Amino acid sequence: MTFAATILTLYPDMFPGPLGMSLAGRALAEGRWSLDARNIRDFATDRHRTVDDTPSGGGAGMVLRADVLAAAIDSVATGAPLIAMTPRGTPLTQARVRDLASGPGVTVLCGRFEGFDERIFEARGIEEVSIGDYILSGGEMGALVLLDACIRLLPGVMGAPSSGDDESFESGLLEYPHYTRPNEWEGRTIPEVLRSGDHARIAAWRKLMAETETRLRRPDLWERHEGVRVKPPSGARRQTKDA
Repeated sequence: MTFAATILTLYPDMFPGPLGMSLAGRALAEGRWSLDARNIRDFATDRHRTVDDTPSGGGAGMVLRADVLAAAIDSVATGAPLIAMTPRGTPLTQARVRDLASGPGVTVLCGRFEGFDERIFEARGIEEVSIGDYILSGGEMGALVLLDACIRLLPGVMGAPSSGDDESFESGLLEYPHYTRPNEWEGRTIPEVLRSGDHARIAAWRKLMAETETRLRRPDLWERHEGVRVKPPSGARRQTKDA
């Protein structure tokens, strides 16, 4: 099954952009995923191809019209999740990326100006997603991030199925540090354990370093990881309570 990505945007020429390079680009050429970037302006009904209007109640900027957006959304005849990239959306996580990558694809709605007429969310059941607590000029960059995260998980894209198993966020932890030749550089040496050939010691060191890096750099991730580790099975909780 090909992962089908549909992008609804005012700037379709931004795609595939970086997704046409490296792993994603090769996967696109091989047909492992498909891309359809549609211009929202094509669904305007007036001769000026108007897609926005002034905010009701006054204020700066322009707002994308619900009727034009709805026509663009309704033109996509797939059962894939419909996502809008918005600052108020749910933060994108690796778990959500895995869910999306295992499905038929995704339709991504990219905003511009002051954003969307709120009624489009009420009328079309759109999932709002954010890639971080900052403001971009539009949703296109967020769409590229979301798609890149999904595409690399598609079968055959990264080569060996286990290629991404140890990467940051896959296990709830940041990734351990990496080293390569030369063994010594500017007076700094590769940790001895990584040169030992003892795979058990290396695995233990990498696990320790992943935990240490996460605890120091991302205490929020560490707290969630620790919560998962110490949480007893639901059956154990029931047995304790019943006892």
